[in-house]
Amino acid sequence: MKLTCVIPAYNEQARIGAVLSAVLGHPLIDEVLVVDDGSRDATSAVVRGFAQARLITLAQNGGKTAALARGFAETRSEVILLIDADLVGLSPAHLTALITPLMQGDAAMSISLRDNAPALWRWIGLDYISGERAIRRDLLAGQEEALLRLPKFGFEVFLNGLTLKARAPLAVVRLPGVKSPLKSAKYGFWTGVWGDVLMLRDLMRAVPPLGLIRQIVGMRRLRV
Repeated sequence: MKLTCVIPAYNEQARIGAVLSAVLGHPLIDEVLVVDDGSRDATSAVVRGFAQARLITLAQNGGKTAALARGFAETRSEVILLIDADLVGLSPAHLTALITPLMQGDAAMSISLRDNAPALWRWIGLDYISGERAIRRDLLAGQEEALLRLPKFGFEVFLNGLTLKARAPLAVVRLPGVKSPLKSAKYGFWTGVWGDVLMLRDLMRAVPPLGLIRQIVGMRRLRV
């Protein structure tokens, strides 16, 4: 099966180079596609320094969901690996761990559990909004217009819903040593807090609070 790694990025000039160093040249990844979501910094310039990466630069910031939708439209691979551009400590071995359950036919989606995931998610063994996933493309079949209607940060919970509807087996993959910086560390305390508020708002616009709880329960039951 062909695999494309899609990396949505917004103002990640300081971190995306390390992520690309881990992804490019991986033996299980056929194509690396970075979607720069209207960054105001040098994110695109950093990506251009990696000749193997394909870059799409969006004119305006439309949010993570819009960037991912554009990435999906640009590839026909049977498996898509989603990696956030701000990860710290990512290695090729972590990518192999995410990809292997799909390549072996054990799961239709794998989802990461990072070291700095919220303590509750680590306790229950599931980070239901993790951005690091490998998915079978057929989970997204016919969803092109629905993706465009989602709020900026609604993609992960939307994908969860598709996985539950299909009763698709799910692999939870622990990624020791991998961290995603807090928004407060990236943008400053108050800006980061406001960013978290907006993200939570988008999650509940995509799926109501009770639905989010049902997703967690259902996804735990699908674990393989």
